[in-house]
Amino acid sequence: MTNKKIIMTSRPTGLPKESNFSLQEDSQASLNQGQIRLKTLWLSLDPYMRGRMSAAKSYTAGMNEGNVMTGEIIGKVTESESKKFPEGSIVLTRSGWQSEPVVGENEVSLVDPRIDPLSLALGTIGMPGLTAYFSLTRIGKPKKGETIVVSAGSGAVGATVGQIGKHLGCKVVGIAGSDEKVKYMVDDLNFDAGVNYKKETFKEDLKSSTAEGCDIYFDNVGGPVTDAVLDRLNTFSRVIVCGQISQYNNLKNEDGPRNFHKFLRNQAKLEGFIVYRWAEEYQEGIDFLLKLKESGFLKYRETVVEGIENAPEAFLKLFSGENFGKLLIKVAE
Repeated sequence: MTNKKIIMTSRPTGLPKESNFSLQEDSQASLNQGQIRLKTLWLSLDPYMRGRMSAAKSYTAGMNEGNVMTGEIIGKVTESESKKFPEGSIVLTRSGWQSEPVVGENEVSLVDPRIDPLSLALGTIGMPGLTAYFSLTRIGKPKKGETIVVSAGSGAVGATVGQIGKHLGCKVVGIAGSDEKVKYMVDDLNFDAGVNYKKETFKEDLKSSTAEGCDIYFDNVGGPVTDAVLDRLNTFSRVIVCGQISQYNNLKNEDGPRNFHKFLRNQAKLEGFIVYRWAEEYQEGIDFLLKLKESGFLKYRETVVEGIENAPEAFLKLFSGENFGKLLIKVAE
């Protein structure tokens, strides 16, 4: 048996390319006390990974050339030198893009057995869902009747933000990059309105969809989309900065907001966050999201690519908008 792993062989300049990655294999080493060997079942692909490929300062250490690509996986324990995690255990860990990783027992956690299908532990009831739940409820503090605008509204985080907002009695307007995604947000996710930012009429469409203004803006993209939404802010509005995917490949010439006077004029709050802030409270979020799913209210969509060797090509879809919903690699059964 060998461990297949995807290595970052060079730092990307601008958009990542498949040439920034290589597939390598190594023989499996024996386990030390407290270690477990996993068979990776599912691998999560997420926009934050682009930031880890950069040498720029971030909230956590970046990768170096020659490192295994970072990422969260769901794995099955196939061999164990740990009393905590016997063979057959299904776990979450951040072992990255590998097929048969060896990890320490303190680096893993059990997947909640109520989560079905299993892939949701990397999506709507995993890190993206928890990101949506905690940031919206802790920072946004939505009130019934308020208007929430969410960019990348058809993505794993944005879709969950919008549906939680609807559950709490808010009006929700989603922004996405195609008419198909706009239709999905309105018809499947029950958003009140959807706007295609690629249309020439984007600003006018956004204005008509937010006639009463915007009380909470959940920002996943940054750039010109965010500039447009800031024009719609109400007094005492809250802007939650979750991601800046439009800027991740433009680090030398970042396009940031030039209109901070609107925060002053509207007495608005702008706050960024990292979801690990609420790590001690994750069970609350999981319980909430599971209950919402079991009621039939919480919908989701996944884009699944098979084979760890296809992870680099699939990863690029995040930046072209080709993926729909949560992007996952199915590594093994």
